[in-house]
Amino acid sequence: MNKQPPIGVILAQIGTPSEPSATAVRPYLRRFLSDRRIIDYSPLLWQPLLRGIILRTRPRRSAELYRQIWGVDGSPLLTHSLTQQSRLQQLLGNRYQVELGLAYSEPSMEQAVHKLEKSGATRIIIVPLFPQYSSTTTASVYDAAAFAILGRRSARGPASKRFVPALRFMEAYYDEPGYIAAMKDHLKRQLEGMTDKPDYYVLTFHGIPKRYADTGDPYPEQCKETARLLAEAMGWEAAEWQLTFQSRFGREEWVGPATADVLGELAGRGIRRPAIFSPGLVTDCLETLHELAIEGRELFVAGGGQEENFTTFPCLNTEEEWLSFLTHQVEQNAQGWITHTSRPTADHL
Repeated sequence: MNKQPPIGVILAQIGTPSEPSATAVRPYLRRFLSDRRIIDYSPLLWQPLLRGIILRTRPRRSAELYRQIWGVDGSPLLTHSLTQQSRLQQLLGNRYQVELGLAYSEPSMEQAVHKLEKSGATRIIIVPLFPQYSSTTTASVYDAAAFAILGRRSARGPASKRFVPALRFMEAYYDEPGYIAAMKDHLKRQLEGMTDKPDYYVLTFHGIPKRYADTGDPYPEQCKETARLLAEAMGWEAAEWQLTFQSRFGREEWVGPATADVLGELAGRGIRRPAIFSPGLVTDCLETLHELAIEGRELFVAGGGQEENFTTFPCLNTEEEWLSFLTHQVEQNAQGWITHTSRPTADHL
């Protein structure tokens, strides 16, 4: 009989509105865009702009975009994330307890920590669902997780907890062979079902302001290495693919080249059947289902391409190789906390 308390595992994501309405999008955007990891301008300058203009206009536009990709079970990001949680729990077995923690929406990081502590967990591993480290994503969930576990709202705020569990953060895995292999197997399956194979591949990553990279964020370089390793694993020649960055916001310069610009120019370069994939987004969301699959297609067509020749590949989502990789990573991070004498039995699967 296993008497050891479970090792807590939190799958960490940014978040999603609870429904595709301006009413639900507004508080989500307020929390997201108020995080100084995301927007690092002085609050004295940024908050009046955010509350005075952006939150009056953007929620309505964003809600319409969400409506176009909303599933019967709700937010695609939340639906896939909950399935990832469930499958990872099955693979890890009852020596672990897996929860989902979102930085800016529910289920929140605080709710995830509360569930783990209620079950007796005194050791917790945070698993950011961001293969490449960035201060705008990985560090944001580090902040959310650390404050939730400490029982604080801020570094200077009151502390509501006496006992604080031991905490480990999983490192970026942008170049891990298991992650690259999972993407390779996933893309190979997608290509097997296609009659006319793509003649070009665009590997697109969520962008960040260039200033962030210039001041120490390693994200762009990690994206480049992921793209290089994936292209090498797929056997693509240099002329068959390129890396781009999407989701520009605001007026300052972002890392490039910009995905939107590239997609609009592909047909003019003689590319007829492009395929688009997002290695840095492991869960389908607004950025993949709308910005790429809908807006990206429109840009390709506006540039002279044929709508039916534009392909977007889904994210890893709940692919078995991906979840097996995460299982291995969690077990590696639990070393010293738990003794693995065998793999989970069939009763756990």
